[in-house]
Amino acid sequence: MTPARFTECLLHIRWTPINLASTLQCDLSWVEALEAGNIEMPAGLAAWLETLAQCHEAAGVPTIFRGRGHE
Repeated sequence: MTPARFTECLLHIRWTPINLASTLQCDLSWVEALEAGNIEMPAGLAAWLETLAQCHEAAGVPTIFRGRGHE
């Protein structure tokens, strides 16, 4: 996974590097190194991020939800 695609995936998932580090329970510096392309993305992590990003892309953002006057 390229650094650009990594960033794109996080955008689709609506996560920051801090959110990813928290989810993975790893150091933020490791996620930042992935983001910068300074270390190679593990294949399993790349596949997981791609799957999440594709699901978010396909599902989109809900337009009907409680709390905004829509039912």
